[in-house]
Amino acid sequence: MRVDEDPREVGVDPARLARIDTHLARYVDDGRLAGWQVLVTRRGRTVHSSVYGMRDREAGLPVTPDTLWRIYSMTKPVTAVAAMMLYERGAFSLSDEVSRYLPDFADMRVLVGGNAEKPKTVPATEPIRVWHLLTHTAGLTYAFTRSSVLDEMYQNAEADPLVSPHLDLAELCERWARLPLLFEPGSAWNYSVSSDVLGRLVEVLSGQSLDEVFAEEILRPLGMTDTRWWVDGDDGSRLAALYVPNPDGGPAVRYDAMGELMRRPPAMLSGGGGLVSTAKDYARFSQLLLRGGELDGVRLLGPRTLAYMTRNHLPRGGTLAGLGRGQFTEVAYDGVGYGLGFGVAVDPIRSRVVMSPGEFTWGGLASTAFWVDPVERVTAHFYTQLVPSSTYPIRTELRQLISAALVD
Repeated sequence: MRVDEDPREVGVDPARLARIDTHLARYVDDGRLAGWQVLVTRRGRTVHSSVYGMRDREAGLPVTPDTLWRIYSMTKPVTAVAAMMLYERGAFSLSDEVSRYLPDFADMRVLVGGNAEKPKTVPATEPIRVWHLLTHTAGLTYAFTRSSVLDEMYQNAEADPLVSPHLDLAELCERWARLPLLFEPGSAWNYSVSSDVLGRLVEVLSGQSLDEVFAEEILRPLGMTDTRWWVDGDDGSRLAALYVPNPDGGPAVRYDAMGELMRRPPAMLSGGGGLVSTAKDYARFSQLLLRGGELDGVRLLGPRTLAYMTRNHLPRGGTLAGLGRGQFTEVAYDGVGYGLGFGVAVDPIRSRVVMSPGEFTWGGLASTAFWVDPVERVTAHFYTQLVPSSTYPIRTELRQLISAALVD
């Protein structure tokens, strides 16, 4: 994307912005990343846009401004927006029991001991509510995190789209509902398939498939013409290759076993991690969030709804560090809470990173990330394709570099 004007006109020092490229270039030059893309806006203006390295190192294809990236969990905020658009139409209340719409989630049990083969469970005293899905406090989990007995149970039950790619969203929800919960709903936080269950809820409430809801309600109205669920045809070469760290310390290794999955239509439409997008497209989505739910005359959410979504909803005002089960990225999350679809900065001092109170954010499994700072009127986006996101502290470093460039 083109830089709109002299960044100094919106209080950003271009010389300090240049440090971003210098710093991140080292990740490519020493082979840790194949390539990357950065996009920063302030007050609605693009102040920094850069690409570096290769989108497909083996094919010799460079990163270009229109490179397609697997954004994985950056799909979650899109699903949350879709759900809250239905909320604004009176389709549900946040306190509604999920089993009202997805009956399989009635009469859940909580894991309290044992092992994956012989788990010990007790009846849940609190039902899963829609609010719990939006905040990842439902007690669900992810099979791939491998951090609990319940994760192992998900794997054994083949309740994982990577293990069972033939299952659709409804079928996977049925499998998740047959398994116990990690904790009583609302009592802790665990990164999980909650956004996928939320996507299924959106399907049931709307009477449409999740891809139809996204297309009609969000992507087309915002002009996000490159955001999709898979890549084929002439656009195939634009999709960046996926990589994993080299265990021997050399250049990152191509990971086609997972990367090629997004070159064909998925059986499961994952509201938690199914989208491919471009920097330009997702920047339009983040601008919508920064502007209170409206962009270029298109309003998807009311400003009060969005403000409510981007407050900390964790029990007792807690943080991800205090209430979270397991670790899933390179970020410590001290001083960061969770809203309805976003991580939310509640205490920047505890985070040990310069950020504004109320800044909201999320990232993806392949080390992508975005955040919106409503105080400084900044949006920031980083794209690469390295799994897992916990490999390098790029997101924290990028925050440091961008905040240092704000000089007004």
